[in-house]
Amino acid sequence: MKLFRYGSALLLLVSICCSFAVAAEKGKDSFKVVTSEELKALIDQESAGLAVIDARSAEEYQEVHIKNAVSIPLSKLEKDATLLPASKDARLVFYCNGIKCGKSGKSAKIAVANGYRNVSVYADGMPVWEEKGYAIYTGADYDKAVKAARIKPAVVKALLESAPATLTVVDVRDAKEFAEGHVPGAINIPVETFAAGSGVLDKNRQIVVYCNSGGRSYNAYRKLQKLAYPNIVQMIFADWQAEKLPVVK
Repeated sequence: MKLFRYGSALLLLVSICCSFAVAAEKGKDSFKVVTSEELKALIDQESAGLAVIDARSAEEYQEVHIKNAVSIPLSKLEKDATLLPASKDARLVFYCNGIKCGKSGKSAKIAVANGYRNVSVYADGMPVWEEKGYAIYTGADYDKAVKAARIKPAVVKALLESAPATLTVVDVRDAKEFAEGHVPGAINIPVETFAAGSGVLDKNRQIVVYCNSGGRSYNAYRKLQKLAYPNIVQMIFADWQAEKLPVVK
């Protein structure tokens, strides 16, 4: 009987500890996620106590950031939480480079852990904000050209046949052009909404972006760079067609 009582007490204690652990874990993630439109409305309304915080590096902030946002890189916030506004009631909105960038979420957790009561994350981040044409600040290096890595159509065809799980081929033209003819196995993410639709892309794969002549796929290439995709290459669909490689309609 005593053994039963001891066992029951132990189970109760374990249950209480687990409950506290779960509550604490939930507390760490107790921040809201706002959409692009919601954040724009907050900024347009000049909401009292609003602080839009860029959690990316200082270099990324200098290149381009949401207008009137302040720079508090995650690497600095981890060492010094006093960089945040003094009022614990301030409306904090953190952002970084899109849904696969963890800096804004980690920054929000630090803010919550330090007693801030109104914390949000703009998960779509800088690439989507920029893509929607909302107000931004641009630095001197914003329009600096990048040299896109090119890949030959024959190489892409060989990889699709021999190792399809190693790459994702993305047609960045519009849906009508895609329907009229595209690379077998390609997916369609039009360049106009490329950052917003990029969440389906696996960072562990090589990403091949293509369009008819290179202009739109170059823009998609730059967006992927800002989204921190490590292995991006560009292909030209006109070259694919010139080599008479298969096209799906």
